[in-house]
Order: sequence, then C-alpha cells, then structure tokens
Amino acid sequence: MTTTPAAPAVDTPSPPTLLLVDDEANILSSLRRLFRPQGYRVLTAESGDEALELLAAEPVDLILSDMRMPGMSGAQLLTTSCERWPDTVRILLTGYADMSSTIEAINRGQIYRYVSKPWVDDELKMLVRDALAHKFLKLENERMTKTIAEQNEQLRQFNAELEARVQARTKALSESLAATDKAHRDLRQSYTSTVRVFCELIESRSSILKGHGRRVADLARNIARKLGVSDAEQQTLVLASMLHDMGKIGLPDELLSKPYSTLHAEERSVVMTHPTRAETLLMGISPLREAAAIVRAHHEHFDGTGYPDGSAGLAIPHLARILAVANAFDSLQLGTMVGRTLSPKDALDFIVASRGKRYDPSVVDAFVSVGVLLQAERANTEQRLRPAMLKAGMVLARDLIHADGYLLLSKGFVIDDAIIEQLLRLERTEGRAVIVSVA
Repeated sequence: MTTTPAAPAVDTPSPPTLLLVDDEANILSSLRRLFRPQGYRVLTAESGDEALELLAAEPVDLILSDMRMPGMSGAQLLTTSCERWPDTVRILLTGYADMSSTIEAINRGQIYRYVSKPWVDDELKMLVRDALAHKFLKLENERMTKTIAEQNEQLRQFNAELEARVQARTKALSESLAATDKAHRDLRQSYTSTVRVFCELIESRSSILKGHGRRVADLARNIARKLGVSDAEQQTLVLASMLHDMGKIGLPDELLSKPYSTLHAEERSVVMTHPTRAETLLMGISPLREAAAIVRAHHEHFDGTGYPDGSAGLAIPHLARILAVANAFDSLQLGTMVGRTLSPKDALDFIVASRGKRYDPSVVDAFVSVGVLLQAERANTEQRLRPAMLKAGMVLARDLIHADGYLLLSKGFVIDDAIIEQLLRLERTEGRAVIVSVA
C-alpha cells in the first residue's frame, strides 16, 4: 500500500485522491506512473480488503479497481464502497469479456464507467478528469441548492411575519398579501425565477452590481431582436446575460470593486478565470449548457485579444458577441471596466470607437440603432399609472416593487381585472399611491 502526494490538477481546496486497486503490481505501477504527473494524490491497494481499510481511514474521491482479483472481486469492492461511501466515484477496469458480470457490477455498485484492459492512457486520464469534474460540480450544485433553499426559507419566514402584521391591520389587506404570496410561489417555481435567484446571489457580493444582470439581459435581448435572432436563441441569451458573472462568486471581495483596467497582472489573471469557472458551474445543468458556452466567450474580442481562448471574429459565438456589447455598456457606466464611471453617451462612444476591435461591427451597429429606438419607445409608449387607470391587457414595462422592497409583479406580466382589484385594495389599505409602469 503506497501513497503518492502531488500538486492539485483541478480547482479544489486539496488534491483529489485516487485509490488504485489491482492484485498485479506491474499494473498498479503503470497506473501510478500515469496519474502521478496529473497532480492527484494517489493511494494503491493490492486487494479489496486492503482497499476497504484505506477507505475507512481517509477520504477518497475516486476508486479505479480491477474486476478480477483473488478473494474480493472489483465488483464486490465497488458495491461495498457504494453502500458505505456513496460520494466516491467508482470506475471498473475489466480485462475479460464477461459483459453480464460487468453489467451486474455497474448496476449494483452504481459505477460511473467501466474500461476494458488494455486501456488507452489519454482516454483513461480524460475519463478520470471528467469523473472528478462531475463529482465536484455535483457537490457545488448541492451547496448552491442549499444556499438557495436557505434564502427561500428566510424569504418564507419574512413573508409569514409580514402577513401576520398585515392581518392585524385589516382583513382586506391580508387577502391581498395572500394573493401576492401565491404569485410569489408560482414565480419561484418557474425556471426564469430560479435563474433570477442565481443572478441575485452573484450581485449580492457587491452593491455596485445591483441590477447589472437584468439590465444587461434587457439590452442584449433588444440587440438580438434588431439582428433577427430567433426567440429560442433570445431566451438562451437572456439566461447567459443573467448568469454571465457566475464565475465571480469565488473571487475575493476586493477584486469585485476594482475596475478591470486598474488591476495588476496577477489580479487580472485571477479575474480572467471567471468565464471558465462559470461555464464549469453551469454545464452540469442541462438546460443551461448552451448559455454556459455563451458565458465562456463573452470576454472574447473581435480582433482576438480577449480571453479565455483568444477567439476572434466569427469564431466567437454570435450570442456571445451580443452579450459582450451589452455587458460593456452597463459596466462602463458602473465604473467596473475602466477607471471611472461613464455617462450613457460616453459609454456608447467607447463601444463605437472599439467597433471591429473589441466588438463585432454588426452588433455595434444594431446596438446604436437599438439605443435610439429604446429612447423613442420609452418616450412614446411607457406610461406611469395609478391602479384606477389600468386596463386589462396592459403589459408591465418594469418590475413592480413593493415599498418594503419585495417583488410584486415582474416586467412583462399581462394585467387582468383581478390584479387591478388587488392593486386598488393594496393602495387603499396602505394609504399610499401605487404607481405601475405599463407599455
């Protein structure tokens, strides 16, 4: 039994630990030589019993075991490890063509993959890397799900306390808040609402970023419409826009508030990892895989000087080219991109000056056109009305936020008579005007 410590090969707090199990010393030696340079901490065992002793003594991330061994077989070892250490990834090496035994082993031991001997080194290394990435991404998703559940519980408690106070004031207001609470539950159950929670988690790290994802998503969608992008791709773009800063979750607080242009070389190298970190987090969620690819490429430049891949021109996904312009426009106004905050006009001029360099010329042209169209649209069609002036069929032009800070209705919601009545009741019971922006 041997242990080979090494530097980490993946982005985890400590090197992933592999347990290699085979009764043939030469095979163990070959496997150890294969994985030692990859940065893993390597343990070896020559039998199933010896492997179980190691598993009981210290944490192991992945077991790579031979199928046929004297005494306890690899299938029995992996089945036992599945029962006692279910989070450990299990891979089976099989050197004979007994598919029925292999299939049974896969079913009983919940084996991640099986590999026939002799193996191909590069394929085996890639399989182990992918298996560990899958494990760590699953753990990260569980952690984020727990965080969201805790925030939802806090929100539920807040709503319960608010409802109790309101019930003490009037029965009518209690009915209104109950309806609002139902609308909240329905909204939280929707997929878009889940993405909004992710976005808020990202932006909670810095007050400067408040609302950044939503603004970028709105602008990106309008640019996409101008360019004739399909509705399905627009939805992908909106998701990518809301989540494009996901990779910044793990960055130090001091880096979030510093403009990119003022960062030192070491700081820039850290910040430049956030698109790939975000892609890694999002790839494990099937409906977000297309958005993940867009997030990875949103800091690429049209002339090839961007990151992380240095892609150029049409090699950059077209939705990522749209997101790059929308993100830059808002970031320039926030002051997170250059050393000062820019006015909307100066931000627009900056982007136009970078046409064909940082940004796709066709996207910049659409962006300029959209800016003019949006100003005209807001001036001509957006209205701010009291509930008594609303009519069924009107569409919210902006999110409707309660005075206490929580969301009542989302932008794009189609108003009906029941909602109008609830807003009238809310206005009467609280004794203050409710202003609704509609298109």
